[in-house]
Amino acid sequence: MLMASIVPTVTAYDLTEYRQQLQAILPFATRVHIDLMDGDFAPTISPGLDEIWLPHQLVCDVHVMYRRPMDSLTQLLKLRPHMVIIQAEAEVHHMQFAAELHKHDIAAGLAILQDTPVSNIEQIMHSFDQVLVFSGNLGYHGGQANLELLDKVRDIKRHHPDVELAWDGGINAENAPALVEAGVEVLNVGGFIQKSDDPQSAYATLEKVIEPS
Repeated sequence: MLMASIVPTVTAYDLTEYRQQLQAILPFATRVHIDLMDGDFAPTISPGLDEIWLPHQLVCDVHVMYRRPMDSLTQLLKLRPHMVIIQAEAEVHHMQFAAELHKHDIAAGLAILQDTPVSNIEQIMHSFDQVLVFSGNLGYHGGQANLELLDKVRDIKRHHPDVELAWDGGINAENAPALVEAGVEVLNVGGFIQKSDDPQSAYATLEKVIEPS
């Protein structure tokens, strides 16, 4: 089994939730995936870029579920995350956005929704450091992991073998090994950790089941 990382997600609708979800994972996580929603592209609304903060002790990826992410580029650059992930379906010049991030030594990620074919991103994915296959519900924790989407993981890897492959949506202890076996390297985990009575134990369980055999 390949080496892979468990990355807890933060999907919050106000600053109190944001703080609570971060505090829940700080004792054990090394990397975090922070979802930001605009109420337009995604149906829910998160705290704004002018309100949130990134924990300096974690590698921070920011997933921008915005219709027009270029409008927020300046604020994103000020946050200095490790990576900014935008949607393939967003209204943006994707390669230009990635280039602007790279100018500031910030990695660029590209997320693709369930109904979007890989052929839609074949010509642009080489500009990105990560491609994220999204299997959840935009702007919410939980959802189901549609393992039929693993065909997309394999297809992306064929076209762009050097890209970091990520998955978001419905990850649990039962399906995590199959995701890693298919080539997923970053498992962004929301509800399984955040809704657990013992988030650290849930995280440890996932790490154990994806250990290379």
